Amino acid sequence: MKLISDYAGARVDPSPNHGERVGVDAPDMIILHYTGMPDHGQALSWLKNIESQVSSHYFVWPDGRIVQMVPETRRAWHAGKSVWAGESDINSRSIGIEIANAGHPGGLPPYPEEQIAAVIALTRDLIDRWQIAPERVLGHSDVAPRRKVDPGENFPWDRLHREGIGHWVEPGPIRSGRYFQRGEAGQPIEALQGMLALYGYGIDITGEFCERTEGVVEAFQRHFRPERVDGIADMSTIDTLHRLLAALPKFQGTDEA
Repeated sequence: MKLISDYAGARVDPSPNHGERVGVDAPDMIILHYTGMPDHGQALSWLKNIESQVSSHYFVWPDGRIVQMVPETRRAWHAGKSVWAGESDINSRSIGIEIANAGHPGGLPPYPEEQIAAVIALTRDLIDRWQIAPERVLGHSDVAPRRKVDPGENFPWDRLHREGIGHWVEPGPIRSGRYFQRGEAGQPIEALQGMLALYGYGIDITGEFCERTEGVVEAFQRHFRPERVDGIADMSTIDTLHRLLAALPKFQGTDEA
């Protein structure tokens, strides 16, 4: 299959690692990643290596150059074992963007302005062409809590939102007060799990603040309350989650949130 760029600003550099989308006619999600490798050239090569069994649709260099490796109509192999809103084949439903950044292994280096501007332009174009809802522009850590932590707590989700990308509310201020953490149980934990599941996170509603719940809270904080990522459901975390739910289109004008 000859790859022709779907995005005018991208250079074509094909990866063999892709297949047919399963059960969907078109992507309805965008998943953002960091590469997590210090050598960006090696990261790109790995995504094109047939032995790696991984790929993404796009790769964004620190200087803003964009490479397309997989046609948007095809299923790239970027999300792995992931869940969102009850859906488990995230690769079939999404477009994956790998952002060249050493990530947590490299001490969370900042994302350069040129790179973020390129990510914004690309993502906005994808949203317009595929009609992707704001709340379905997510990080790898959102769809794979604990297993993945990218694109990391220093990724500027607030900046993307100001540019019309993604779902966001101003995080609740961190303050003292009641909080919930691993080992606790009861109706408040069940309510917390229910809200996280309602937003889309893959979590069972058990009433037990288990390791999985802690990981999902960390993932939520990493995206929506990045000032403190500790897996503890404090009032700032709960308030931010509640307001995000209330701002979802499906809950506008209802009392469900």
